[in-house]
Amino acid sequence: MMVSNSEPLPEGTVIMADNQFAGRGQQENTWYSEPGLNLTFSIFLKPSFLPINKQFMLNVAVSNAINKALGHFVADGVKVKWPNDVYYKDRKIGGVLIENSISGAAFKSSIVGIGLNVNQQKFDVEKTNVATSLYEILQHDVNLIELLAEVCSRIESEYLKLKTGNYNSLMKYYLENLYRFNELGLYRQNGEVFEATLTGITEAGQLILFTSGKERIYNFKEVEFLKD
Repeated sequence: MMVSNSEPLPEGTVIMADNQFAGRGQQENTWYSEPGLNLTFSIFLKPSFLPINKQFMLNVAVSNAINKALGHFVADGVKVKWPNDVYYKDRKIGGVLIENSISGAAFKSSIVGIGLNVNQQKFDVEKTNVATSLYEILQHDVNLIELLAEVCSRIESEYLKLKTGNYNSLMKYYLENLYRFNELGLYRQNGEVFEATLTGITEAGQLILFTSGKERIYNFKEVEFLKD
C-alpha cells in the first residue's frame, strides 16, 4: 500500500486490497485470503487526541466495532481474541493489525488493517480446524459492500466514543465480548502448559491471567492460547 507524503490522506480513507494472498498479521504471521471472496482493507486515522499510554484503546474501539458489525449478520458466538484476532466460537474469522506513527509524544496517524473471512468455503488443510468464514457459519454468501459499510459505520461510532475519552465503557464492552474472559483454559509459555483464568486486560493492553493462586501479566506473544 502506498501513501503519498505530498498529498496527505483525509482521515477515514478506506484502502481496499482485492488480491491479498499473504496478509500480514501480528509479528509477520500470515493468512491466505481468496481474492474476491473476503474483505481485506485498511482505514487511515489520525488519533492525535489519544494519549500515547492509551494506544491500546484504539485496538479496543476497532475490535468492538468489528464485533458489533459481525453481530449484524451472526446472532451470537463472535468474540475478540486477544490481542488481534476475531473468533467465531473456537475458530478464527478475522484479524486486526494497527500500525501507529508517533511524532514526539503524540500520535501522528494510524493505519488500521482489517481482514475478514467472508465468502471463502475452502481453507488449507492445516487451517480447516482453526479458521472459518461467514459463509461457513450462515451457509450463504454475504454482500461484501454491505459488510464493509457496516464495519466502517461501526468504527466511526466507536472512534467517536474514543474521542470523548469514554475508556471505561469501551473496555467494559471489550471484556464482555473477549474470548475466554472469566473462563478456565489451557495456555503455554516457553513450552510449559498451564491452566489459567483470563481475568482482564491492562491499560497497556497486556493479558492478565490468574494461575496458581496469583495474577500474572503477559505481553504480546509471551503466551499462547491452547484448545482444551
